[in-house]
Amino acid sequence: MIGADKIPVCSSMTKIEQLLGSFTFIMSEKSDAVEQVAQDVKDIKLENGTAAGATNGTASKSEDNAIPFKDAFKLFSKFGDPKSDGKLITLSQSDKWMKQAKVIDGKKITTTDTAIHFKKLKSLKVGVDDYQKFLDDLAKSKKVELEDIKRKLTTCGQPGITTHLPKSPAAAAAVDRLTDTSKYTGSHKQRFDETGKGKGIAGRKELVDSSGYVTGYQHKDTYDKAH
Repeated sequence: MIGADKIPVCSSMTKIEQLLGSFTFIMSEKSDAVEQVAQDVKDIKLENGTAAGATNGTASKSEDNAIPFKDAFKLFSKFGDPKSDGKLITLSQSDKWMKQAKVIDGKKITTTDTAIHFKKLKSLKVGVDDYQKFLDDLAKSKKVELEDIKRKLTTCGQPGITTHLPKSPAAAAAVDRLTDTSKYTGSHKQRFDETGKGKGIAGRKELVDSSGYVTGYQHKDTYDKAH
């Protein structure tokens, strides 16, 4: 027979379990409600085109860091010229902008192409309106989309970001050939050891050996000093 003193304990445990079950159910319902509200808000933003990086209700990751074209023009027209007011841009500044944006890739569009079309404006510096005419002329000539060029120009970041165009296979082969120490001759060959490591000053000057051994002696420092 169960003692009377144990009945309240069992009853209390049952109530606690019931309370915990109710609490878990309430929190689950609340979490589902919050997620549903968040999703509804996100859907509304996408429909209105107000979500971050959204254009016409469609999210666009490529334009998340884009800035207005005129703002980008002003930044790069001041690049390297502290006296510039940002209203006019030179060919040199334009080329730096295009290289950073990878519009100039050395293949489809080169600095020769930009120079030819920029000179058609017959001015060393041009404003934003004439510059857009230059871009339009360049795009038509090279058969690329004008909007694609502008997208690259407005998403390349602040002026001064270093960009490196990939080297051609021919250029890479030339560098490898010119830096192969095994093919060096004459005095240049004496400046490197068999592994290609430089000898330092020993490879540039003939140092005097004051050790007391004759030149070419093979057993230097092998004599047992105990004798």
